[in-house]
Amino acid sequence: QVQLVESGGGLVQPGGSLRLSCAASGSIYSINTMGWYRQAPEKERELVSTITSGGSTNYGDSVKGRFTIFRDSAKNMVYLQMNSLKPEDTAVYYCKIFVLTTGSGYLEVWGQGTRVTVSS
Repeated sequence: QVQLVESGGGLVQPGGSLRLSCAASGSIYSINTMGWYRQAPEKERELVSTITSGGSTNYGDSVKGRFTIFRDSAKNMVYLQMNSLKPEDTAVYYCKIFVLTTGSGYLEVWGQGTRVTVSS
């Protein structure tokens, strides 16, 4: 089994910053892609950003230039630095990884989500 625990969400004013963290644990042999997705009320879940094991990154158009993803592979962690936050960034943010486990092959694992609210 592999578990993800997200943290760092909360209430922030427009223009502010937050850093989200996601820690993976369990039967991990290696982690390929790690990423963040978000789901706003009454909207579909959308890509925020991903990062491969080699460090290649990808961002959704709405967050380019404001958000930065990075990972600490030694600690099985991924982070999302969010700057210049806007009310439209309000959503539940989910961490997702594509992991090679020690006994069950490849798995796609989602975290439980952390809520980000941008409001004055």
